[in-house]
Amino acid sequence: MDQITVRAAFDQVKPVMDFVNAKLAELCCSEQVRVHVNVAIDEIFGNIVQYAYDPEGGPVTVSVEVEDDPLCVVITFIDHGVPYDPLSAEFVNTLHMPAKERPIGGLGLFMVKRIMDNISYTYRDGKNILTIRKKII
Repeated sequence: MDQITVRAAFDQVKPVMDFVNAKLAELCCSEQVRVHVNVAIDEIFGNIVQYAYDPEGGPVTVSVEVEDDPLCVVITFIDHGVPYDPLSAEFVNTLHMPAKERPIGGLGLFMVKRIMDNISYTYRDGKNILTIRKKII
């Protein structure tokens, strides 16, 4: 398992993506897998930055590992921010509404759930731990 720890700030999403993409390149992942993973990173990391910490921020550790049978990449986000289970949030379907009339927010995690093969959350030892899995095809 490889990991990177950065501060929870919007300017750190690129170093996190670069770190994960380097690992994906080693695995010869398809472009579709890379795009899906990058969308998920952007959404999850952005939510941590926006909601987990007070204005001073805090650390976020992102780890990448590979599992066999089926072959998949596993990315885990760990922060010490406010306890929050994003999987418990109720999705309000606004997709039938014109884009200009939809409230801001709420679709990002819905999209992550749809493009990842598995997503799980736990709060343990004062840490939010969110894990996503994507099969490598």
